[in-house]
Amino acid sequence: MYIILWLLFGALVGWVASILMKKNHGMGMIANIVFGLIGSALGMWIISIFGYENIDTFSITGLIVSVGGAALVIALYTAFRRE
Repeated sequence: MYIILWLLFGALVGWVASILMKKNHGMGMIANIVFGLIGSALGMWIISIFGYENIDTFSITGLIVSVGGAALVIALYTAFRRE
């Protein structure tokens, strides 16, 4: 059950981040999930460096941090993909 929730959360986060980064037209559902899950982990890791440890539950703060992390992953992917 938790896997389905993680996939849905990753899809939501990746989709919102792709809209913010104006990359939504080129990304599919799988890419949204992958970027959303990786971005969520990265965002939570970065925020934990600053001492915020209790953002592991679903909340607005967690959603914002996750979307920010996913946007960062999309930006890094775009930067390194260009030739």
